Amino acid sequence: MTRLTIRCYPDTALKTPAERVTEFGADLQHLADDLFETMKAAPGIGITAPHCGISKRLTVIELPEIGGRRDYVNPEILWASEDVMTQTEGSVSMPGMTEEVTRPRAVRIRYQTLDGTVNEEALEGFAAICMQHEIDQLDGIFWVQKLSRLKRERLLKKWEKAAR
Repeated sequence: MTRLTIRCYPDTALKTPAERVTEFGADLQHLADDLFETMKAAPGIGITAPHCGISKRLTVIELPEIGGRRDYVNPEILWASEDVMTQTEGSVSMPGMTEEVTRPRAVRIRYQTLDGTVNEEALEGFAAICMQHEIDQLDGIFWVQKLSRLKRERLLKKWEKAAR
């Protein structure tokens, strides 16, 4: 496994929708393993290929709520609850920065496994929040875009100061 370089905000790779994965096999498995190693070293609980400048709809998440490590290829939200919850979020591409974000409490997703098998899954609570966060990233939506203008401006000033 290889530890990849994580792109930091505001890198353009984080603002660009990722390309759908169409080829499954050993190369995709290696990329997922590299993303997992990179995520663990960051440290983080979720990472997408775009976090490392790779335009592929692949995310790796590790949570006890979903049984540990899970690889999601081409994930998409089929349904989101009207009931919401607020959770502290951050990103491996913006280390040390966190803020509360409100999202739907439950989602139903469709995704493919690393071998191309299509699955659907219902997620609730923290796992649902994490999946929405990563799918947003695959769509080129960085998590700070979910903040109010005031919170976003305050967080970005703090990020710019930390980056100096």
